[in-house]
Amino acid sequence: MTQSTSPTPLSYKDAGVDIVAGDALVERIKPLAKKTMREGVLAGIGGFGALFEVPKRYKEPVLVSGTDGVGTKLKLAFEWNMHDTVGIDLVAMSVNDVLVQGAEPLFFLDYFACGKLDIDTAAAVVGGIAKGCELSGCALIGGETAEMPGMYPAGEYDLAGFAVGAVEKSKILTGADVKPGDVVLGLASSGVHSNGFSLVRKCIDRSEAAGTVPATLDGKPFKQALMEPTRLYVKNVLAALATHPIKALAHITGGGLLENIPRVLPDGTAAHLVKGSWPQTELFAWLQATAGIDDTEMNRTFNNGIGMVVVVDAANAEATAATLRANGESVHTIGVIAPQGNGAQVVVS
Repeated sequence: MTQSTSPTPLSYKDAGVDIVAGDALVERIKPLAKKTMREGVLAGIGGFGALFEVPKRYKEPVLVSGTDGVGTKLKLAFEWNMHDTVGIDLVAMSVNDVLVQGAEPLFFLDYFACGKLDIDTAAAVVGGIAKGCELSGCALIGGETAEMPGMYPAGEYDLAGFAVGAVEKSKILTGADVKPGDVVLGLASSGVHSNGFSLVRKCIDRSEAAGTVPATLDGKPFKQALMEPTRLYVKNVLAALATHPIKALAHITGGGLLENIPRVLPDGTAAHLVKGSWPQTELFAWLQATAGIDDTEMNRTFNNGIGMVVVVDAANAEATAATLRANGESVHTIGVIAPQGNGAQVVVS
């Protein structure tokens, strides 16, 4: 008679998932999320679903949603152990997209996935997410932390974010009334933001190999200059929208100026941007020189110093720019709208 032996017990923790650590992270997150609460939040962190009531001041609310990640900028966060600002990038990439429809971001949810949960790292990341929500006036009301052994290398994680905003139906920005003669304003970026980092990392490798890594760029330590989070334009642009008839907004993300501005232009129109009408920072000058690329490639790969484009009637351009400056934006008049003809929809000359 063969005697059976019981297998050695295996817990979820033995398999690589630490439920206790996950619970501890939730407790760390709760006070961070609490700082972002605003009108409309009915139930937030901790439930199966977050509840939000559209503020009653909206007569015909239209919901606008957006989702994004941080991309390969995360590789630098891992390498340099700089985790406290990528959460701001995550929020900014989505809420700035929602903003260009004329919408006010209302709430945000995040997704944090890793192989093994490091509570301090995750708390730093979520702290940045909460900060981004606070700065853009939207509530962090939910999210997901996924610990998946074997899916990610040690010390690495991935991020995704989801924003929902609202706009009055009559005030949705479509760009349909953009016409030749309108003025193109550019709002300065805070740096590379969160696009083009596959090329940025190649530039770092090339500069390190040549021993030419600059100590500072634009007055900031090299690593800080590259990791500077995406600028949140929400509050300042909403203030301008409240008082000026802005026709279109374009968030300058992947594809740069050349591919994002056409997304808000009617057929038959083009944006003629004036080269040199906004300053090239030391950061972008270093990237261009290190990569050895021309101006066209710079304007297609990076925001190149302009993170948000605002299109207004020429008669309103000065007043709109003044309001944006009064709220803290660095504003440049970078071009005009013209008939397209047979050329591209964005011309820089």
